Amino acid sequence: MLTPQANTTVEPEFNLLLPPGVAMINARLVSAKDSMTARLLDYFEGFSDTLDQFANAPIGVAAAACTGSSYLAGREREAALVAGITSAKGYPFITAALAVVDALRALEATSIALVSPYPDDLTQASRAYWHSHGFAVREIARLSGEAAAFHPVYSLDGSRTGEALSTLAHKTVDAVVMLGTGMPTLRAIATTIGGRGAPVVSCNLCLAWRAVTALDASAPDRASLSVWLKGEHWRGRLAQAM
Repeated sequence: MLTPQANTTVEPEFNLLLPPGVAMINARLVSAKDSMTARLLDYFEGFSDTLDQFANAPIGVAAAACTGSSYLAGREREAALVAGITSAKGYPFITAALAVVDALRALEATSIALVSPYPDDLTQASRAYWHSHGFAVREIARLSGEAAAFHPVYSLDGSRTGEALSTLAHKTVDAVVMLGTGMPTLRAIATTIGGRGAPVVSCNLCLAWRAVTALDASAPDRASLSVWLKGEHWRGRLAQAM
């Protein structure tokens, strides 16, 4: 797993999400750039080099837990980079953004709503990214973290994300996407399980699902995704951790 340097959410959420028998080793994406946009693009260019840290570890699949890099790089650059790393490393390489794309396609979603913790420029880059993959963004619920934070999304807590999600409960869309691997989402998603609204996915949940299906060489289809959306193997662990 490749995790942005100041992200404090990926490891704890994946420890809850991953099923028995699946282990994760982690490397930090680092950048000395002085703006969030520059750092995200720096991470993107450094994916392959960061994977070199794992040397000859027995890796079955590699994943980049950073959606902002994909939004800024765009669909074509991302596809080329993913294909190149997969070919060079000899194991599947998956980005969080493409994992969400796969989840939305498994759900046969065409219209979506977003919960975005990003500033305006990155939110709009996200909208353009989803549009490039054929999804119409109908509504965006915005929330923000502390302006002084290295990356404001990392200062958010689960209650804030739940409040933002609740504002979309009445929207008629095919799916709701909670953006950002650094935004805590599992508690918010758990409250929607069994409800009548649109299915709610997050970048971390989709990435965990997609990584495990790649590891098992199983189909990333609606049937496999539904197990994750119901929280069959992670909801109990979440309750114990709260």
